[in-house]
Amino acid sequence: MKERLSTYGLPFALALSCIALGFANPVFFSPSNLSNILLQASVNTIIALGMTFVIVSGGIDLSVGSIVALSGMLLGTLLQKQVPAPAAIACTVLVGGFCGAITGTVIVRWSIPPFIATLGMMSAARGGALMMTEGRSISGFSSAFVWLGTGSVLGLPIPAAVMLLLVALAGVTAAHTYWGLCVYAIGGNGRAAWLSGIRIRAYTASVYILSGAASAVAAVFLTSRLNSALPTAGSFYELDAIGAAAIGGASLSGGAGSIAGTLFGALLIAVLKNGLSILNVSSYLQQIVVGVIIVTAVALDRKRMPA
Repeated sequence: MKERLSTYGLPFALALSCIALGFANPVFFSPSNLSNILLQASVNTIIALGMTFVIVSGGIDLSVGSIVALSGMLLGTLLQKQVPAPAAIACTVLVGGFCGAITGTVIVRWSIPPFIATLGMMSAARGGALMMTEGRSISGFSSAFVWLGTGSVLGLPIPAAVMLLLVALAGVTAAHTYWGLCVYAIGGNGRAAWLSGIRIRAYTASVYILSGAASAVAAVFLTSRLNSALPTAGSFYELDAIGAAAIGGASLSGGAGSIAGTLFGALLIAVLKNGLSILNVSSYLQQIVVGVIIVTAVALDRKRMPA
């Protein structure tokens, strides 16, 4: 029973939440609102995919929201200077990965706890985003770029379609590649992984590079959808990303977590936020609800762990 609850409990909770919100307000199931939910979930899911690998390795990344802001401002600046969109996007993702590389290097070379290292990057990246334009936003991009965040393919919003592709890729990477197995091994028992010959420093640094790059990809779609780059973007995104992974079953002690669980966790957060907004619940109360859910998920995770 415990195993079945662990496997099917989250999808059941998601379905039950949708049904309840649909009864409370029929607008919830309107096509436009469902599309809006997917758009909201896509950005958080993409960030949470990188966060999942960080948490599975036994770390934490508090800098993802600030990297979203820095990446968005860099992208907006490049587009404003008439740099072709593909080149601007590639440069943005590289810079996001570079921020993660700095964090990973600090952690593995100087033995700085991930909490402190990513806290420092969070402050530095946010400062960089604000310095880029002295706190001003950048807007007015080309229609082709805006289409990335507002268009659709096969009936799905483009960000949602990309999200599903990245979820599939991350799932295969986690379960069927040597890199994924090493990340789980490091989080499960770092000492045993080292004795097995796994290059712990290299793999640990790589998950932070991946997290930074994922944040930059999310920034591309966020900037496109808003048709604006904001230095204040990404606030509290680290909370939602950690929450999606934790709700999805990722253990904050490392060694456990699933990509499918992270997807359902991100969808649940998006559904609850959207549904509460439709019911005219204040945004402050929404943050309280998400916080309670995260604490509950972590508490249940700790209860599942052997004494």
